[in-house]
Amino acid sequence: MDITEIVEKEQLYLVNTYSRLPVVFSRGRGSRLWDVEGKEYLDFLGGLGVANIGHCHPAVVKVVQEQIENLIHVSNLYYTIPQIELAEMLVEISFGDKCFFCNSGAEANEGALKLARKYGKENFGGSKYEVITAFRSFHGRTFKTLAATGQPDKQKPFEPLPPGFKHVPLNDLDALKDCLTENTCAVMLEPIQGEGGVYECEVDYIKGVRELCNQENLLLILDEVQTGMGRTGKMFAYEHYDIEPDVMTLAKGLGGGLPIGAFITREEVARVFKPGDHGSTFGGGPVATSAAMAALKVLKKEGLIDNCANLGSYFKQELEKLKEKRPIIKEVRGKGLMIGVEFHRDLPGRSAFQTGREGIARDIVLKFFHRGVIANNIGDNIVRFLPPLCIMREEIETVLGIFDEILDELER
Repeated sequence: MDITEIVEKEQLYLVNTYSRLPVVFSRGRGSRLWDVEGKEYLDFLGGLGVANIGHCHPAVVKVVQEQIENLIHVSNLYYTIPQIELAEMLVEISFGDKCFFCNSGAEANEGALKLARKYGKENFGGSKYEVITAFRSFHGRTFKTLAATGQPDKQKPFEPLPPGFKHVPLNDLDALKDCLTENTCAVMLEPIQGEGGVYECEVDYIKGVRELCNQENLLLILDEVQTGMGRTGKMFAYEHYDIEPDVMTLAKGLGGGLPIGAFITREEVARVFKPGDHGSTFGGGPVATSAAMAALKVLKKEGLIDNCANLGSYFKQELEKLKEKRPIIKEVRGKGLMIGVEFHRDLPGRSAFQTGREGIARDIVLKFFHRGVIANNIGDNIVRFLPPLCIMREEIETVLGIFDEILDELER
């Protein structure tokens, strides 16, 4: 099938929930993708932060092939070795004592929210059910995680949403304190807001939130679905802040490309869940957990987290230089290889920067695409980069050069 035929079939048979670019990818290796016509692309989106160790890493492929030949699935009513071994690995490298496995970030957050409510009610009374999250946050697309998400435009079409969530501005500790009530059971934050625009929690803020949670007997849930597994230059983003959460959620980069989610928590919190309180038919299956173990070993063996820290710093530094050269760039944000570039919506005498119906960021992403680079726009004025952590300096230099050319075109 050619691209036209594929698009026609997609429109005929699939629910219209995605705005797709006109390309059909058929192969991926490392930081590269190839379409069905053989064109090569530099992937600076990494499957929306999934391909932390690169596409189709041989170690993951080998382990998955071996596991599929032996056992694909059994119920969680029985033990499997990969699930237990992955849980042990995650506990050893994190703050936590216990793991729960599921299939996605939304499911991980859903489980964490259920855990927080039960913990609050069992320890501090039946009225403990409210969770405070931040404006611009994104925690998933299930009804409860959508209610937790601090983006009204995503919520409005599906109202009324489940009650029990309040939203406050990020990095405003006083606003958070003012929002507390006798019903509050937890605070849920992304250390760096991903889908919201790559906004970081300030160090003093997140330390203040940790202290406040201690004082008020609240759980601190950190949504590390996008920031976890080395993405920010440390295994987990909370390590940048010298604090520990009570619950942490993971997905995206955890499975080396396969779907898996998890939450990790302390023993004291985990013990409120009893058999039957929560579960997942496919969660922690032997194929996905085997892939996740292989991906974790690759992160350590190949030094990808150090590579992320070093090249992320270089990439951000060079983008700052580009900002000085190109006045349309408003701000460069992020840590490691999770970087957002925000643009002014217009400049005096240069309203033509808002060139397309969906805004300048979409225009830039399309121009990148036609030059063989995959990036992502958040709204109409933010471009996001989430390349695999195995990215090389020369590849970053290539993208920087293309970026400069694109901005030069727009300015002219």
